[in-house]
Amino acid sequence: MSARSAAALVVVGAGPRATGLLERIAANATELWQGDKDLRIHFVDPHPPGPGRIWRHEQSPLLRMNSMAEDVTMFTDETSTIDGPVRPGPSLAEWAAQFADARNPRFAPYAEPADPQVLAELRTLTGTDFPTRRAQSAYLDWVFRRALAELPASVTVEWHRTTATAATGLPDGPQQVHLADRVAPLSADLVVLAQGHLASAPSPSHRAHAAFARRHGLFYLPPDFSADTDLSALRPGEHVVLRGFGLAFIDLMVLLTEGRGGSYRTQPDGTPIYLPSGREPVLHVGSRRGVPYHAKTGYRLQGPRASLPRYFGPEAIDALGARKRPLDLRRDVWPLMAKEIGFGHYHELFHAHPERTAVPWDEFLTAYDRLDWYSGVMTDLVATAVPDPADRLDFEALDRPLDGLAFPTTDAFQAHLRDHIAQDVARREDAGSSADLGAFLALLSVYGQLPRLVSTGRLTARSLGDGLDDWWHGFFSFLASGPPGFRLRQLLALSRAGIVRFLGADVRVDADETTGTFSATSPTVPGHTVRTTALIEAYLPGPHLARTADPLLRHLHRAGALAEEVVTDPDHTHRSGRFTVAPADAHVIDPGLGGPHPRRLALGAATDSRAVAAFARPRTDAPAFRQNDAVARALLRALAADPFPGSAGSGPEAERRRQGETARSGADRVLTTNRSPRP
Repeated sequence: MSARSAAALVVVGAGPRATGLLERIAANATELWQGDKDLRIHFVDPHPPGPGRIWRHEQSPLLRMNSMAEDVTMFTDETSTIDGPVRPGPSLAEWAAQFADARNPRFAPYAEPADPQVLAELRTLTGTDFPTRRAQSAYLDWVFRRALAELPASVTVEWHRTTATAATGLPDGPQQVHLADRVAPLSADLVVLAQGHLASAPSPSHRAHAAFARRHGLFYLPPDFSADTDLSALRPGEHVVLRGFGLAFIDLMVLLTEGRGGSYRTQPDGTPIYLPSGREPVLHVGSRRGVPYHAKTGYRLQGPRASLPRYFGPEAIDALGARKRPLDLRRDVWPLMAKEIGFGHYHELFHAHPERTAVPWDEFLTAYDRLDWYSGVMTDLVATAVPDPADRLDFEALDRPLDGLAFPTTDAFQAHLRDHIAQDVARREDAGSSADLGAFLALLSVYGQLPRLVSTGRLTARSLGDGLDDWWHGFFSFLASGPPGFRLRQLLALSRAGIVRFLGADVRVDADETTGTFSATSPTVPGHTVRTTALIEAYLPGPHLARTADPLLRHLHRAGALAEEVVTDPDHTHRSGRFTVAPADAHVIDPGLGGPHPRRLALGAATDSRAVAAFARPRTDAPAFRQNDAVARALLRALAADPFPGSAGSGPEAERRRQGETARSGADRVLTTNRSPRP
């Protein structure tokens, strides 16, 4: 009897992005995978499948998500523009509800989290709560198990709890994925790189700061992921400069205060007071803007949801791409993006709070449709229709709130910024300001269109680098990726307690050899200098292919099998640090082949696709979900080819190799032995 034909797929990484790919493979297998052929999928990751490294359970229970539980999903829905089947699934909040009441629907495969603290949290979690990262870890673990349960019987999955170190093989033959803990590699017909967010070696400037710190016995921390950071060397009362005021700073603030035994007491008016443990350092924080990211909104839309996109969708982007001249982001693209965000803002204002508008919505929209965002006529229209300036959308004022401001003393600035933060928190918790949420949803829509814009190849090098990767990403994060409001109230309490001090905007940090200290200054408080014995780069490492800490990517790059995204024109050269993939199907661009590698694909933050977020807000047609579906369908079609050219998974030799792999895999797990029915 002839051996049953088989195919093999290796996925490097088993975190949320790889999990989303598996969910799409399971969803599309009914159509695209025949039962007369076996498929063996290998996941290679030292961290548990589902959560992976970033969302693993083993991190501080103090760390939280910056999304409400009802705004987190791993599943497609009616808004998803995909070729594969839509398979709805629960949001984090809906999934958690099954543990609160036995009468609530249960989602198979049902299992209570082993950690009693996580289970207790899930039992009381509401849709508008901001969950711990451990709760998200449990959800991602379940999503992975559900995807396993939905695979056909001819597909098996194995998790290798180790690190991939290299990938070799001819482009027209099987690929060998080499692992850190064994001699024999895994053999695969196709390989998908989905390692997620990666660490990198320090840049030259970071190395210089580290060397300075070693010479003078100081503490220095380059960009790092909060859950991986060792802060134990910071002494109680030690003064520390933190450069960065985003989510990484919030995590570090929590770990260096509550994480060291401090606590909060709530006054009758709801104001928190910080009760120090005495083990905290003193945190001096500054950044380019000098203010923290805006708090996440704590309310739902009060009016009907706007239909998006309207001005910045596929048709508009294709029209931009058809222009003969290169595209300048701020001149050609941003006005359309701004108009889209403005539409979301004013749609909610007019529908939810009509008493604060002076003309009917239809009349306003008719004029709005035909006007450019930055035209004087648009300014006049908004001023007439929206009487209160506080209800108007001013991107420039939002972007740089400290521009043009200078304070005579640092205490005067502390008071000003505390007032600024308090007003922001109040606005983000007041449903009367729900136009902010309308703008936020339009921001997400704009963000989802950007991979299509980049794939046109029409942006100038400076627009891609300084514009999209630097300014826009920072602006988007500042407006849409801030912390929960309660974290900013805690920041205010720490400021009042003297644990946190604000430095200002455009902060500059120098290494002073004369004093053997780090010095920080800002034009926000002219003449004021802070000298410290510790410096923390309070932001996450970005993609840096040449300095990546991932051994597989490092191997492929050194072998000339990966190409960094480099965009050059007569005015500028931009090196993004990402490696290039084919826009249509995510195949890795191999410089040695002069184009896409037929057997290697890649997804996620390390690539130039810029479809980064692995999970999403429901009903937003998330770019990552679209890409996952397209790649899953391409994988299944290619692997189903019979025979697959140079197949790694068929014949007697392949069977002997599989048996040998299983015999060597004491730390590995075959994950499809217990299937559950689809819920």
